[in-house]
Amino acid sequence: MRPKHETFNQVFSTAYMVLMTNLLLVVACLPFVVGLVVTDPARSWPLLAVVAPLCTPAFAAAFAVFAAFSADGTTAVVRTFVAAWRSLFRRATAIGALATGSLVVLGVDGRLVWSNRWGAVAIPVLVSLAVLVLSTATLALVGVAERPGARLRDLTRASLFLAVRRWYLTVVSLFALVLLVMLVAARPAVGLGLAAAPLLYVVWANSRYALRPALDPGDAPVRAPAS
Repeated sequence: MRPKHETFNQVFSTAYMVLMTNLLLVVACLPFVVGLVVTDPARSWPLLAVVAPLCTPAFAAAFAVFAAFSADGTTAVVRTFVAAWRSLFRRATAIGALATGSLVVLGVDGRLVWSNRWGAVAIPVLVSLAVLVLSTATLALVGVAERPGARLRDLTRASLFLAVRRWYLTVVSLFALVLLVMLVAARPAVGLGLAAAPLLYVVWANSRYALRPALDPGDAPVRAPAS
């Protein structure tokens, strides 16, 4: 049996969405990408930490593209990405700045106690807090793309609550993010050119499902569900 015309259209539309989203992510995160590629991250991490929050609006915009593509199969990737990036820039950057600042503080604290006698106790706690910060920020970015009108405080509280309550979904999202980081570190062209959008799609779909108890119909504020 010959594949239907709709099948070819779907395949090409999906490929276009993936490749164009990857390109837009690289362009929107260009300061961070350039710093990551041309410098030694072990030495330039303070500079990377400064520009890292500028990448979070790009992630939120990519999540908006995934939502639009899943809803109606739209291939207006550039228009959707740019519109979401512009409208979500301030809120997504605030999430990124809070998360990056928290991770830097936890990382510095971990380095200080690494060779200390308290390290055996402090390191697991600091790592757990870092995982919680990263998972909460990820859910919050998906949430802000889904409900742009939600209050950031309510969104963060709901994300923190659901990141812990639905920990099994959090693990899947974090695994996809770690895999993406490893690919970018080992093969930047493959990680940024091919794998970024598919892996972020997994993060978006998984996080969107985790946030379902908190995503009210319409554009209502997101509130943490009752335990």
